[in-house]
Parts: sequence; structure tokens; C-alpha cells
Amino acid sequence: MSRYHKLSKELQERIIEDRKEQKINPYRTNDRQIIRENPKWDKANLWRPAFVRDVEKIIHSPYYNRYADKTQVFSFLANDDITRRALHVQLVSRIARNIGSILGLNCDLIEAIALGHDIGHTPFGHAGERYLNEKYHEKTGRFFNHNVQSVRVLHGVFPRNISLQVLDGILCHNGEFELKEYRPSVLKDFEQFNQKIEECYVDAAAIKKLIPSTLEGCVVRICDMIAYLGKDRQDARKAKLLQDSSMFTEGEMGIENAEIINNLIVNIVENSYGKDYIQLDQPYYEALKLAKQENYREIYCNEAIDSIYENNVGPMIGEVYEMLLHDLQEKRTDSIIYKHHIEFVEEARSYYLEEHPYREEEENQIVVDYIASMTDDYFVDLYQYLFPDGKYHVDYVSYFEGQ
Repeated sequence: MSRYHKLSKELQERIIEDRKEQKINPYRTNDRQIIRENPKWDKANLWRPAFVRDVEKIIHSPYYNRYADKTQVFSFLANDDITRRALHVQLVSRIARNIGSILGLNCDLIEAIALGHDIGHTPFGHAGERYLNEKYHEKTGRFFNHNVQSVRVLHGVFPRNISLQVLDGILCHNGEFELKEYRPSVLKDFEQFNQKIEECYVDAAAIKKLIPSTLEGCVVRICDMIAYLGKDRQDARKAKLLQDSSMFTEGEMGIENAEIINNLIVNIVENSYGKDYIQLDQPYYEALKLAKQENYREIYCNEAIDSIYENNVGPMIGEVYEMLLHDLQEKRTDSIIYKHHIEFVEEARSYYLEEHPYREEEENQIVVDYIASMTDDYFVDLYQYLFPDGKYHVDYVSYFEGQ
């Protein structure tokens, strides 16, 4: 039986009274606090406020459309009802803005972080991320992480003068590491931020230490988990991986998507209103950790899913990486990586960037940029194009299989 919790009567009355008195949360990030690498550009105005400009820059990014065909969890089903990353980032944005609105935070900043947080994600979800990281590390000794790549897309591949607060929220969003309490870290400038990014490239443990510098970023980080926990369970049933929810523990926050979202919102607001940090109480924190563990056991590490990635996608990424790198090293300007990627990036950058050509950047980084930018279908098509007689393949479950 579903259980939907409510805010306490006392807190509801306090919030209503605070709104009547037009109280402003002293811990919110105000538009005037925005930090840009080039402060001469992107001046806020009435019709395009500070962080709204970042929202629009992200939505109009050359890679934003690609969210629509990037896996959230299930890669090989022809099923329009299975969640893709495009829906996931919208869910994160909606849930986070709900919380942010009640707490009196900057919802434009929240929206920008949420919509941009996965823009550097690989095809094939975290499996694709894992295999790309293995190959990149083998070649360079550096590490690939999708949150770092999302910053690179918006700050390096297509540098559009996105604010420090948004970029930091994206870098620190990683929803794989839950905390009971999120206290914003101190971040002074881009120099310090760039040091944090470099640490992620050279230290595998660095991303576990990242904490957003704003309350808005902290809200998005926890909402990344809220958005996928129950939704992935719904998708697992649609994919016939699970029959029901009987294997999940009926904890404080519930087991179904709607009650998980409602109850976590209520608990976060109840424990965070008027404070300079975001907090869950102990029972909810334990329930969240357990829910993630159960999702890993029943869904993400399910052999039916994992074996397809291990036996096919991993080797395919390895072969594609080697071929693309070879074409770069040989300066084969008629190859796919030049025609479909380098020329695309340089054309997009030509409107606003006067720096060295993209093709002069480090070769492994260009290959990583290209593979990470791909949608699932594009990658499969590319593999078949590059290796028409290749021994690896991906078979999609059709709309009508089993009917």
C-alpha cells in the first residue's frame, strides 16, 4: 500500500508566514553573485536574467539534442516508454526546482545545473562510461568521468562562458555517492575550479570528494538520485526484467516511484528549511542507501543486462577507440572522426571562439570527446560502418518480439 507523507503542520505554517512577510533565504545564490570567466560578456537584463542565460546556452548546446537517444539503464529495447537521458535530466530539474522553490533557492541556477549535468555522458549509460574510462586510462594514465566530461563539453569543447556556479554544480553532481548532509564547499574562482577538474583526471578517488559550492548544486545532486531510483524500477518492469516490486524493502520512503519522489521531497524540506545545508534524517538516509543497493542487485548488475555490455559493448568501444585514434595519428582528414566530429565542433566554435583549432588538441582527448558525444544508435551504426565484418554486434529487442 502506497504511503505519501506530508510536511508537518508547524513547518507548513512557518513557510506560509515567511512568504507573507516576503522573507528571502539568506543562503540562496543571488544573480548578482554570478561568476563568469569573461565577465564582459553575458550581462544580465530583465528578459534574460543571469542564470537564465546559462539555461538557454545549455539547451541550445550542439549536444543537447543527443540526450534523446542516450541510455539511462536499458540500451537494447525498441521501446518508446523506456526512460532516456533526455527525460532523466528533465525529471531532475523538476524535482530539484520543487524543493528549491520551497526552500527559497535560485531555481534558474537549479535548472541550469540539472539540464546540463549529463551532457557529457557516454552512450550505453554507466557501462559505456566504464569501458571508455578503461581505454582512456590505458592510453594516457588519466581517468574519464561523465561529470567531468559534462563540464568539458560546456567549458572546453564548446566554451560558452557558462557561470562558475553552474559548472561547479555539474562537476559535483555525481549521484552515485549519497550523503546524509550536504554542506556547500568553498569555491573562490575558476583557478580553484580548474584544479578540482585536474584532480579528477589524475586521481580516481577525487570525484568521491566533490561537494557543490552552492545549496542549489547540493539540491540537484540529491535529486539526481531521487529521479532515477523509482524510475529505474518502473523501467525494469516495462523491460520485463522484474515482475513486481516484491524484492524491494518497504522502507521509510516507500518502494514505488511516486511515493519515493514525494516522501524524499518532504523529508529534505522538513530537515533543510531555513538552514545553510541540505539534510535527510537518519531513517531516510538509511532507506536511500538500501534502495540504491537493491537497485544495483536487482537491476544494474543483473546478468541479463551486464553480459550484453561485457561481451559486446566493451570490446566494440575498444575497437572503435583504436580505429579513431589511428585515423587522427595518420592525419586522415577524410575519415569519420574528421568529417563527423572535428569539422562539426570547429564549425560550431567558429561563431564565438578565436583560439587554436580543435584538431590541435590532444588526440586521445579528441577521441574521448567524440565517443562520449555519441548516442547509442549512432555508436552501433558507426561500429558497423568501420567494421562491416566485425565479430561483435548488438541485437535490439524489437517492438513486437514475443507478441
